This record gives sequence, structure tokens and C-alpha cells, in this order.
Amino acid sequence: MFKKILVPLDGSEHSLKALGTAVQIAKKFDATVTLIHIYSVTARPVVMPEPTTLTPPGVPVMTPADVSKVVEATRKAGANILAEGEERVKAENVRVETALVEGHVVQEIVRAANEGGFDLVVMGARGISRIREILLGSASDGVIRHASCPVLVAK
Repeated sequence: MFKKILVPLDGSEHSLKALGTAVQIAKKFDATVTLIHIYSVTARPVVMPEPTTLTPPGVPVMTPADVSKVVEATRKAGANILAEGEERVKAENVRVETALVEGHVVQEIVRAANEGGFDLVVMGARGISRIREILLGSASDGVIRHASCPVLVAK
């Protein structure tokens, strides 16, 4: 029934709980677990070749080299989250694959689930407040609405 399981990881307690659930399901169905981490550099700093005296106070000024360092640090943090998750899955003798993707969380999870032919997405609930969830939506809600396969949300 479930041969390919997608598990988005962000390093949170909820995503690790989802990983544990996905591993148990994978064992029962002899499935492969694919771990995905989506990162994005959301800060939109002012990028200038050199800081000038005309820059308004309080505006972050970053050189292209600074931006590259931030992006690389973000990628490395994501790679570490995936490596830790991969170790946990391998310790349970379950087949595992990983994907590190840059982009919008919901869009990239849905794209991976739909294009990768996954049978199930298992992801953690963030536990944000109900009001904030109504105003902003949640990653799990977005994936539930748009993925073409079942989505299991672990709390």
C-alpha cells in the first residue's frame, strides 16, 4: 500500500515525531522513506557593492559575498538536519533517500509529493496558535490541500 513515503524535516520536535511514525509505517510496508528539507533565505537585505554613507540607518547592508555566506550556512544547516534524520532511519534498517531543496516550503513539498509518485506524506504539526494559523495558514494545511496523496500529520 505505502511503498514511497515523503517526510519533510525541519529539525523541530514535531518533524522528528513524524519521522518516527514514518519509519514505523515503512517497516510494516517495506517502504522507502525520502527525507526532504526545504530552505529559503527570506531576508531581503539591501545588497550594495560597498556600504555608503547614503544608506539609511537600520537598513541591513550586505555585499554579495555576505549573501552567499548566509545562503551557504542555511544549506549546511539543512544538510545537517537531513544527515541526522538519515542516521535515524538507517538505524531502523529502512531504506532512505534525502533531498535538499531551496524554495517555498508548501510548494516544494507538494511538488516533491506529486512529481515523485509518493504514496504518503508524513509531516509534523507546528503547533502554532489557532489565530495565527487562520491568518497565515500552516505548512501541513497547505500540503493537505494540494498534495495528490494522503498526508498524515503527527503531533
